[in-house]
Amino acid sequence: MSMEQLLALAAVLIFVSVVSSKISDKFAIPVLLIFLAVGMLAGSEGIGGIFFNDTRIAKSIGVIALIFIIFSGGFDTDWKETKPVLWHGVLLSTVGVFITAVITGFFAMYALGFSLLEGMLLGSIVSSTDAAAVFSILRSRNISLKPPLKALLEFESGSNDPMAVFLTLGIIGIITSSAEISASTLILKFLLDMGAGALIGYLMARFSIFFINFLKLEYEGLYPVIMISLVLLTYSAAVIMKGNGFLAVYIAGLMLGKSDIPNKKMIMRFHDGIAWLMQIVMFVTLGLLVFPSKLIPLAGVGMALTMVLMFVARPVSVFLLLIPFKLSMRMKTMVAWTGLRGSVPIILATFPLMANISRSSMMFNIVFFVVIASVLIQGMSIPFVSKILKVNAPFPRRTDHPIEFERKGKIDADLTDIIVPYESEAIGKKIGELPIPKELLIVLISRNGKYVIPSGDTTFEAGDVLLVLASDHDFAALSREISRIKKVEKTRDIQQPFTCV
Repeated sequence: MSMEQLLALAAVLIFVSVVSSKISDKFAIPVLLIFLAVGMLAGSEGIGGIFFNDTRIAKSIGVIALIFIIFSGGFDTDWKETKPVLWHGVLLSTVGVFITAVITGFFAMYALGFSLLEGMLLGSIVSSTDAAAVFSILRSRNISLKPPLKALLEFESGSNDPMAVFLTLGIIGIITSSAEISASTLILKFLLDMGAGALIGYLMARFSIFFINFLKLEYEGLYPVIMISLVLLTYSAAVIMKGNGFLAVYIAGLMLGKSDIPNKKMIMRFHDGIAWLMQIVMFVTLGLLVFPSKLIPLAGVGMALTMVLMFVARPVSVFLLLIPFKLSMRMKTMVAWTGLRGSVPIILATFPLMANISRSSMMFNIVFFVVIASVLIQGMSIPFVSKILKVNAPFPRRTDHPIEFERKGKIDADLTDIIVPYESEAIGKKIGELPIPKELLIVLISRNGKYVIPSGDTTFEAGDVLLVLASDHDFAALSREISRIKKVEKTRDIQQPFTCV
């Protein structure tokens, strides 16, 4: 195949994947399955007929993709929302992953005929979760989750991958090593692996923040480019220093996300696009790698393992570890149910293939089936379960506007949207008639698909979306004024206001 043909093939697969994602929005099918389906249809047993079985290339693509996906997850994390559930997430992403791996491993050993180490390897591979699929499904149904569920699930899913990687590589090392490895050696290795990864991530983040602010590039388009190099350097430095590279890039992303750097919003959007591209490339590649005919004979085994993960391993780890925290039983149940398996287990399943572990091909196909079953069963039911448990919330509406504002330094203000309710007392009043804080500025009004530049004589209309530049305190004051509802006899049908950032 010539270079031109290869480029055309890659372009077609990416194009089809992006266009097919509309199916996810319309039918609430997880986008992960769409991308996998594109790869499987293009594979040797699909209509594309492309034969691909190079696990080395698949693993390399998966690792590179995970670097940028995990960094983007940390970079996009809202630290204010995450901070209250920090220790919840830390426990779930470390001890919770370990408990899940052990329970699943023993089931694989006793029920599926694996050896102890093979069972623990399989359990480790499927131990991490993927909340991206959860929120894509909820978004397609215009549903979100009540605080602090959303922040907890996002933080857990972004930070539990390093633990799963460590367990998988550690058990592969035990299996392939001729010498016996003691428990104390594994514990020491874990502490060094995670400690070195966390330290490198922290140091690289501090260096990146200083360097980007000091550099002051003349061309804005170079900021995402320099960030790519710093992300790759962070991962490489951590691995070279015998640390966990994925933990390093996640911590670096988390710290950069809460810092002030030039063109932060533009860099964030760029890396969001890179993360989507990496997901498409990764899932399509993994879809090409699998042979559907090999999944069917393992359907029973895969379904049994999926049931254990959904109804035993995940709930036990969640309910046990969240005992010290003040979360309602409904919220804990929702956390337990949203433990979807995603991209990381499939990528980790290529590691035993590379190491020529016994029954590694069977493990890969089982893991692939588990991911598909988990996303279909849990993913498709999440909107229904969230409503039953009453932990759902309206999905915040976002209004695109032509003005951007980047919060820097000590500026205590940000651009925020607020919607004027249809029964608000402010309707018909002029902006100058409301007791608005002097430091607050209504920058723009979106009205019936058009923009209005406001002045003191501009009157509020029902459904107006106000773009406000203000501090949190001043915005709250305006929100209270806008939220005042006209006194009517029937209040149950009154539309409640909500804000979005």
